[in-house]
Amino acid sequence: MGFEPRQKIPERQLNAGSTPISLRQVGADEKKAKNLVMAKYHQKQAAGATQSDQADIKGKIIEFAWKLRREGYAHSTFFNYSYLLKDLVNKGANLEDPEDVKEIIARQKNWSLNTKRLTVAAYDPFAKVNSIRWTPPKYKPVGKLPFIPLENEIDALIASAGKKTCCLLQSLKETGMRIGETLALKWIDVDCERCIIILNTPEKSGKLRIFKISTKLLGMIKRLPKTNEKLFGKMTSKTAGTCLIRLRNRVAEKLKNPRIRRIHFHTFRHWKATTEYHKTRDILHVMKLLGHRNIQTTLIYTQLIDLKVTSSTQQ
Repeated sequence: MGFEPRQKIPERQLNAGSTPISLRQVGADEKKAKNLVMAKYHQKQAAGATQSDQADIKGKIIEFAWKLRREGYAHSTFFNYSYLLKDLVNKGANLEDPEDVKEIIARQKNWSLNTKRLTVAAYDPFAKVNSIRWTPPKYKPVGKLPFIPLENEIDALIASAGKKTCCLLQSLKETGMRIGETLALKWIDVDCERCIIILNTPEKSGKLRIFKISTKLLGMIKRLPKTNEKLFGKMTSKTAGTCLIRLRNRVAEKLKNPRIRRIHFHTFRHWKATTEYHKTRDILHVMKLLGHRNIQTTLIYTQLIDLKVTSSTQQ
């Protein structure tokens, strides 16, 4: 077996100190491959650091939420605060740098002033818990009157709901409780003999309240399954909210009434307060019904005096 002759390099290339094309390509490929490997290595390191930082900050958010819970904050409060803080992180905010947080909030063009205000309200206690000094920016939303649906729109929504959601919405309609207060109700809070519900766990520093309910609602409550000590079992504001969105979209489409899509859990509270003021013209009565400690919060319902309502909740 013979050997192939070695390729001769032209003398002018040697004299010029140049490298053969094949060798130049090999060198370039090796350098390119080395750079690619190093780039991937640095990317991996950066990704690892980012994942570590993300895990650390999410751990702080969870710890913060548990602290709020231990201090007696409502479930809806620490849930919403956690959601807003995570949203800030997802938008690139460094929660340990208050100036960066301010910048991220200010840059959100799609956020309303109220959303920005709520985000500041969520970050403020987080900063205090983690000993972060900052001066909160001021966002003052433009005030607007709440949407008040007609009673037949509310009733159409309730009639189309499943057994548990139907009972939940009827409870909101008759009592004007907040969704968190309603979901926290226990079986021992219901007095079947006198048709009353006792609210022992008010939110937002509200007052304890007693509600007279209809026999219709009492019958709905009695048909609920007793899975634990709570009236609505393990239902949370998140699962209930998802259910309401699907329900109102379905009913709005069926009735060709887009107004129904504007109904939220808090809408029932606005509706109840408005109808009670129309019936009684007694703002102190409405204040007591809602559990407000400041009458200025209740006075908004006196501005809705032209609303035509009918009442058939009590039987």
